[in-house]
Amino acid sequence: MDPVWALRQIAFQLERAGAPTYRVRAFRKAAGIIEGLSDDELSDRIARGTLTELAGIGKATAAVVNDVAAGREPAYFDRLERPALPDGGPLRAALRGDCHTHSDWSDGGSPIEEMAVAARDIGHEWMVLTDHSPRLTVANGLSAARLRQQLEVIAEINERLAPFRVLTGIEVDILDDGSLDQDEELLDQLDIVVASVHSKLRMPKIEMTRRMVAAVSNPLVDVLGHCTGRLVVGRGRPESQFDAAAVFEACREHGVAVEINSRPERLDPPRRLLRQAVELGCEFAIDTDAHAPGQLDWQPYGCARALECGVEPERVINTLTADKLLARR
Repeated sequence: MDPVWALRQIAFQLERAGAPTYRVRAFRKAAGIIEGLSDDELSDRIARGTLTELAGIGKATAAVVNDVAAGREPAYFDRLERPALPDGGPLRAALRGDCHTHSDWSDGGSPIEEMAVAARDIGHEWMVLTDHSPRLTVANGLSAARLRQQLEVIAEINERLAPFRVLTGIEVDILDDGSLDQDEELLDQLDIVVASVHSKLRMPKIEMTRRMVAAVSNPLVDVLGHCTGRLVVGRGRPESQFDAAAVFEACREHGVAVEINSRPERLDPPRRLLRQAVELGCEFAIDTDAHAPGQLDWQPYGCARALECGVEPERVINTLTADKLLARR
């Protein structure tokens, strides 16, 4: 076992279980520090017991490294909560990628390449990077200039990780009038555009319906993200009110997939709306909306709900190869 792998695996499992961010960061930071040491320095520090003299290496992370060096499974593994995920069944096995993920370029916690490697390691062939658009300043949304810079970084990462592919994308805010929060010429260069409402979630039903229909009618939009905006844990947040039939009909007419958001605190849309979208003939994207590598493993939550509501694999765009996904545009 490699100590860097062990530290990152602990971080992955902590994220998967929803552990506090500071704890996850401690293990990811330690992994980066250990990775940067030469074999000789690492061996010397382990022998002399001086790992904790390095800034960013604490007792818990040093113990993991020492256990691995001694040929033991890290004792910290026994402390990890491993919540059982729902059975995603054959639908989860059919998924080739994730259309909605975030990196530290906006409000995610990890670099793009770290997200990509984690996606590859759980069996995906591709993932779409969809950091936020500029209006969402609280999430460090990407200006047009930063998004162009990100496209260059993704091209470099794809050279290193081939055949795995990071597809270019964005989670673009649906503005109050239904327009999109990014330069449309730039949006047209992206592989996948997820459009989501993040503001004025309690807009009156008629206005919200008009807003969402306008967005999904835009030929640049591929996926309608977390359509009700609800949160179902903690203090929660109620669903936005809109004419679901009108919105889902517009999605079907314009080839926009309705997202089945797998985040445990969202599970959006609710089952009654998901069944309605199925009956209306919509396509779907089962996505994690992951903001950290460990969250990429949450797709079974969405798969279980999809199976309950009669979603067939051939109507899920994540089952497509990257080339076939891009051919939908």
